[in-house]
Amino acid sequence: MQRARPEDWYRVETKGDDVTLIDEPFIQPFYRCNCWHVRGRDRDMLVDSGMGVVSLREWVPLVTERDLTAAASHTHFDHIGCHHEFADRVVHEAEAEILANPTNAATLADPYVTDEIFDRLPPEPYQSTTYRVTAAPATRTVRDGDVIDLGDRHFEVIHTPGHSPGGIALWEAASGILFSGDIVYDGPLIEDTYHSDAADYYRSMVRLYDLPVRVVHGGHFPSYGAERHRAIIRAWLDEKERG
Repeated sequence: MQRARPEDWYRVETKGDDVTLIDEPFIQPFYRCNCWHVRGRDRDMLVDSGMGVVSLREWVPLVTERDLTAAASHTHFDHIGCHHEFADRVVHEAEAEILANPTNAATLADPYVTDEIFDRLPPEPYQSTTYRVTAAPATRTVRDGDVIDLGDRHFEVIHTPGHSPGGIALWEAASGILFSGDIVYDGPLIEDTYHSDAADYYRSMVRLYDLPVRVVHGGHFPSYGAERHRAIIRAWLDEKERG
């Protein structure tokens, strides 16, 4: 399989509201994490950091322009790969141990990371057989109701267990922006990881349904608005209730 050049690995797209999408186009869509950069007055925030196979700091200058808080929506391999590159790292307390000790089993790198998840392989010396997430112990752990403060912007931590125990969404009430992580996005949702919980997932979806969102930026697949948000969750809840 052809290898990508490091300068081509990341794609950067402005989304409005001083939010920028950073993603890895040579990873197939199902596995491709959305990394969200948010510009604040006093500091910036990065929600998730991709697989870590190419340096974000070296190849995406946007993430080095200001002091930055790297928040993990959860600790699966595709979301925390470059967290070690940032000095300020935030994760929910329930997954702090995984961020500090990211084994392939704990991060789901096993069984998912193989050459088949790529349309183009990362640059040398990457090998899927030796892929590991670098440890990035949290400098701050959070729980439900905590706030990530960027000066003029304030993101409330909503604990959303279900996909994983320490999943969080980040909610900016003033703008109606929700960074939802992997609990809900516009694509196939993953409910059967080793630490998923069906009852928690249901409660998290009920809670997110009632948020007065304007736009949802998920952990995968395209962003969407309020009507689609409620349609996705309503269909999911209806299916569970029928079952």
